[in-house]
Amino acid sequence: MINIKSLFVGSASVSLIVAGNVALANEFQGPVRIVVPFAPGGTSDILARYIAPELSEAIGQPVIVENKAGAGGNIGADYVAKANPNGHTLLLSDLTALLAAPSVLDNVAYDIESDLSPVTMVSYSPYVLGMSQQHNFESFDDLVEYSRNNPGDIAVATSGVGANNHITTERLIQDLGLDWTVIAYRGGSDATRAVVSGESDMLLNGTTASLPFVLNDQMNALAVTGEERLEELPDTPTFRELGLPGELDGTYQGILVTAGSPPEVVERLQKELADILATEDLQAKIAQQGGQARPSETSAQLQEWMTEQMAELTEFIAGSDIKQ
Repeated sequence: MINIKSLFVGSASVSLIVAGNVALANEFQGPVRIVVPFAPGGTSDILARYIAPELSEAIGQPVIVENKAGAGGNIGADYVAKANPNGHTLLLSDLTALLAAPSVLDNVAYDIESDLSPVTMVSYSPYVLGMSQQHNFESFDDLVEYSRNNPGDIAVATSGVGANNHITTERLIQDLGLDWTVIAYRGGSDATRAVVSGESDMLLNGTTASLPFVLNDQMNALAVTGEERLEELPDTPTFRELGLPGELDGTYQGILVTAGSPPEVVERLQKELADILATEDLQAKIAQQGGQARPSETSAQLQEWMTEQMAELTEFIAGSDIKQ
């Protein structure tokens, strides 16, 4: 049985980006908030801070990045779900965490299908299996062998119960038949710090948040998700090379808005965000972190993807030990 502990570690952070000298657009009559439902420093937070100044310039209004961490991203999601439906409060989050929440948690106070509306996907980042330097594993096989000989000894940090890296960790546990202790933090940054400090032993996390720690020799990378090795980590094999199934995926980040927001506002947001994510500057910033910008062509395209993913996640979670 997996031992899941919830460690609510983290802090709130607010960043204000002031608009430049751009004519006011009538769709936006005040500041826009991008709510990140995780602690500062994780993938969602980094992306929000890349996007905020560009969106501010595009719409002629201040854009505030606000961290509301906790409950695997659901405190921030609930805040956006209950916000004024004027299109001025956005949620930038790990999409899998949102889609998994109804199947994982009993106390989700919002309905993702009726209380939140999709705007656009933002990015995809492969996962890196980052290992604390307290261990001397030279390969993924060394980790597996140690785990088989020491059941329950390896503590795996995740971004929260039901977060995408939690679900991917559970997939890995099932595929390998291992006994790891899974610990839920209040976001990827807190989970990463736990591994760097040695409080936890390892984590699967998006390259946007994890790669700098690996490149700075603060964690050891044993494997990556995706079809190809990362350019930044040419000596680190993919899970597919190691013979593991292809469903071990990375993190998909997206932006949603309070349901009932004016269609013209949502349409303008989708257009501006797609344009921002298509710029060489934003694509280069995301690529430098090992990720890929993936704006949706339409909000409906993201809705279709979310519907398919939710059905698959519901089935997987029903047959796992993830549910709290």
